[in-house]
Amino acid sequence: MKSSVISRLRGSVTIVVRGERLEELINELAKEGIEIWNVRSLPERKMEMNVQLGDFFSLRPLLKRTGCRMSVKRRIGAPFFLARLWRRKIFILGFAMFIAAIFALSSLVWDIEVQGNDKIPTEDVLLAAREEGIYPFQWIFRMQKPDKLSAELTRRLTGTSWVGVTRSGTRITIQVVEATRPKEHTLRSPSHLVSNADAIVTYIYAERGQPEVKKHARVKKGQVLIAGIQGNERVVAKGEIRGIVWHEYKMELPLVRKQNVYTGEKKVKGYLFFGNTAIQITGYGPTSFAQFHTVSELDPLTWRSLKLPIGWMNEKLLETTVIQLKLSPEQAKVDGIERAERDIYAKYGMESKIISQKILHEKSDNGKVYMKVLFEVEQNIAEELPIVHEQGE
Repeated sequence: MKSSVISRLRGSVTIVVRGERLEELINELAKEGIEIWNVRSLPERKMEMNVQLGDFFSLRPLLKRTGCRMSVKRRIGAPFFLARLWRRKIFILGFAMFIAAIFALSSLVWDIEVQGNDKIPTEDVLLAAREEGIYPFQWIFRMQKPDKLSAELTRRLTGTSWVGVTRSGTRITIQVVEATRPKEHTLRSPSHLVSNADAIVTYIYAERGQPEVKKHARVKKGQVLIAGIQGNERVVAKGEIRGIVWHEYKMELPLVRKQNVYTGEKKVKGYLFFGNTAIQITGYGPTSFAQFHTVSELDPLTWRSLKLPIGWMNEKLLETTVIQLKLSPEQAKVDGIERAERDIYAKYGMESKIISQKILHEKSDNGKVYMKVLFEVEQNIAEELPIVHEQGE
């Protein structure tokens, strides 16, 4: 029996021979030195055997001499596989070019991300990186080692204590650590802390300056709370003063509200993308939706943990429509009060505290609720007022 490895490399053929003189054919094969294996007798004076591809063409004279005929049952080995590949050479060439293109695309820098920079503009970091050979569509193997790039960028970018360069696939991340600078203290002229609204003081703490009011005192807008005086000197008054302030809100609340919702209808467009370029493949034709919301889904090709800058993108156009929601007067009132509370926190700070609320007036008319609400809020009531120097002082 021939070695399966050798027979596959050199190629072999499984044939079926039929005739009345099969035994004589076997003897002739032995005389000619033609090796056969896996010989198996079949019914109706037939015999199956394997023969090397190089000996296959020497069988014809022996078959003619013994009056036998043969048919090829199976072709085995590398020569036949290569012949099939050659018949498909266009497909093989295209596949090889596709693999080469994927390899080339994965060897380029496609995206550069800058992190950690606050005071240094991103454009300056990218410009310094370009001078060191880091820019889109640069070959990755042409870049210097990360530690050397880190040292060069740290030297080029003033105001940094360290710049790190890392690569993840086709993305380069530049991590900037800015140098800590001492705070610059601007010179400020002496000032008072005065009340920014009519209020009742609930808390007062003077860190610098002379307090002019006490807790529970009723103050007017513009009244001095902490004077910018420290002994015989004028200073910048500093401290914390909180007080109860009253805010009146007039509200006009509709009982019918419009809201955008999805209808369930959609249209999908398919794109083949290369980096930042996308070519539409499917989903042509006009969009019949009057209103829609667009959602994009990327599905890049991956190899192990590497995401390649090529793949498929679905762009979904989701149809939307406007519906009307009817509210009861109670729901409209709750909604209006919540909006007023959010406005108070936005204007006077999240540290403000709403103590109470009182509806002064309420009526419903023409599909709307009209309200006047008084909020009692504890908030910061201090603001600075520069001390004006009089002539002769």
